[in-house]
Amino acid sequence: MIDQIIQLNCLDSEPQRLDKFLAVHIGELSRARLQGLIRDGKVLVNGILPRKPGQLIERGDLVQVTIPPVETTQLQPESIPLDIIYEDKNLLVVNKPAGMVVHPAAGHDQGTLVNAALAYAPDMAGIGGELRPGVVHRLDKNTSGLILIAKNDFAHHWLQEQFRLRRVEKIYLALVDGKPPTPSGRIEAPIGRDPSHRKQMAIVPPGKGREASSEYCTIENYRQHTLLEVHPITGRTHQIRLHLAFIGCPVVGDTVYGHKRTSLPIKRHFLHAARLSIHLPGESSPVKFVAPLPVELENQLSLLRSN
Repeated sequence: MIDQIIQLNCLDSEPQRLDKFLAVHIGELSRARLQGLIRDGKVLVNGILPRKPGQLIERGDLVQVTIPPVETTQLQPESIPLDIIYEDKNLLVVNKPAGMVVHPAAGHDQGTLVNAALAYAPDMAGIGGELRPGVVHRLDKNTSGLILIAKNDFAHHWLQEQFRLRRVEKIYLALVDGKPPTPSGRIEAPIGRDPSHRKQMAIVPPGKGREASSEYCTIENYRQHTLLEVHPITGRTHQIRLHLAFIGCPVVGDTVYGHKRTSLPIKRHFLHAARLSIHLPGESSPVKFVAPLPVELENQLSLLRSN
C-alpha cells in the first residue's frame, strides 16, 4: 500500500484554523487523526511544515496532506457474543455487560468489547488510525449498558463531533447508599488524577482538574438506599461514581470511591447506562436507545421493594 496525497487550495476569504479547514475538506477522517497528521509532519502549507494544528491559513494557501496507509492492528478478533441494540452502515449500539473491558489495556489484552466488535465487523480494523478502532467513549469495566462503536472513519468523526458539542445525551441508573441532600440537583465538582493513587481519579480544587457537571433525580426511595437517574453533562473518567460519592451517597458496590464493604450482596457496582439519545448521520431528529436493567440489578431492586 502507498501513501495517498491530497492537495487543497484555500479559497475562503477569512483566515481559518488549519485543522478545521482539513476537517471540512477531508470529512472521512476524524479531526483527531488530522491533527495527528499535522503533528507527524504529514501536512505542508505552501511547502512548509505548519507550527501547530491551529495555525491560521489564508486565501490562496496551498495545503498538501499525505495520508499513510492504516497500520494493521495487532488486536485479535474474538468471537464473543454481542447484545446489539441497533446497527446501520455507520455504527453499532451495543448493550455492554458488566465485567467486560471496552478496549485492550494493561492487564486486559483480550476478551474486550473491541476484540468482539472486530470479529463481528472486521472492516473496523484501523478506523481513525488508532489502536482502539471505533471507540469514541467508554464505560467502566463494571458498568453495564449502552455504548456506541463507529464502523468507519466518517462515523468516527461524526460521533466525536457529537460528543465534543455535547449533543449526545446519556442517562444512567444508579443505586446509591443513603439519600442525596435534595431529591434532585446538579453537581459541579472538577475532576483530576488522584495524586495519591495515580490509577484513580478524584474531586480536586478548582483550577486543578477539568470541569465536571452531573444532574440527578430520585426515582425510588428505600430504607437505606436510593435509586437515582443521572445525566452526566460532561464526560470525565469515573465522573458519576465520583460525583455521587462527593455528595455523600456512593454507588452501591463501588469499593474504590464508595464503601469498602458493599451494603448489598452484589459483585459489581450498581451503575447502568440505560438510555442514550443521539443524532445519527443525516437525521434531523435525535434517536433514542434503551437498555433494560440487567437481571442481577433488577433482582436487587425487587428485594429492596419487598422490604
